[in-house]
Amino acid sequence: MSRPHFDPAAYPAQLADKTARLRDLLAPFDAPEPEVFDSPREHYRLRAEFRLWRESGSEKRDYAMFEPGDKFTPVLIDNFPIASRRINELMPRLKAGWQASAALSFKLFQVEFLTTLAGDALITLAYHRPLDAAWQADAERLAAELDVSLVGRSRGQRIVIGRDYVEEELEVAGRRFRYRQPEGAFTQPNGAVCQKMLGWAYEVLGERSDDLLELYCGNGNFTLPLATRVRKVLATEISKTSVNAALANLADNGVENVTLVRLSAEELTEALNEVRPFRRLAGIDLKSYAFGSVFVDPPRAGMDPDTCELTRRFERILYISCNPETLAQNIAQLHDTHRVVRCALFDQFPYTHHMESGVLLERR
Repeated sequence: MSRPHFDPAAYPAQLADKTARLRDLLAPFDAPEPEVFDSPREHYRLRAEFRLWRESGSEKRDYAMFEPGDKFTPVLIDNFPIASRRINELMPRLKAGWQASAALSFKLFQVEFLTTLAGDALITLAYHRPLDAAWQADAERLAAELDVSLVGRSRGQRIVIGRDYVEEELEVAGRRFRYRQPEGAFTQPNGAVCQKMLGWAYEVLGERSDDLLELYCGNGNFTLPLATRVRKVLATEISKTSVNAALANLADNGVENVTLVRLSAEELTEALNEVRPFRRLAGIDLKSYAFGSVFVDPPRAGMDPDTCELTRRFERILYISCNPETLAQNIAQLHDTHRVVRCALFDQFPYTHHMESGVLLERR
């Protein structure tokens, strides 16, 4: 993990620069002024990954990060102010735990923390050697001492102590939604901003009497609150881990108007265009849906041209993006039929150039 340059005093100017950048990218499309949702200045990041550094001739291991572009000069750290308070509380206790155990420290090379606003925590320890019974016994004692779930990973091995997910709670429009967030799967790193992002999407979609198509639904992060705004939802996701988490989240929250299928956005485009049938859509009558809106939250590459063309069919396109450049490219493809009526900046990644943004496009 690269080391960010943490400087709370510079944060307002950095956020202003990001706002200007988004404004400039969306200016060709006559977009309104971006709504800006800032981040806590510190302790905002709910997950963190550290390499461990061992000096030659020493058995002591330290948390290490690296400057961007330099993988050979470690910056040794004892705390990480952008990470959640729970991660900072766990860091020295975990370090003391592995230093006190030869079974835990031997060939340990990486540590990952996953925490939640609700206070849950999971730690993953990665090794360059097989994990044995001695490792498991010491790992179970440490997990109980730290009150965390713990996952041990090595080539061909994955040992879970406790659960392989954390539990989160996020509030949207006065309702609390519970989420399982699996180890190794994508989750939004900035919980406070994620909550603002969900609230914005909920508001701009509005109360609707028709149906919603959701592409790239992940673990159901947006699916849960948006499903309460429409008649029913058809949601797609390709990752099996995320699909399983989304199904559990729908059940845990009593959301019953969502049908989830494990298809990529490209495959669903082919299905809706009747290019070819898919066994995973057996029993789902696509023609029974009265889609009025589509929600997309694609990877950094944005939507491929065919999927982007598919979204043109809908009256409303609600688009969350982690890459404003590919967002602008997709809007350019849609600009002749849809106009930007709302846009927002969500500062998920303070002290970096990255930003999350959202737009609502409506048919002209």
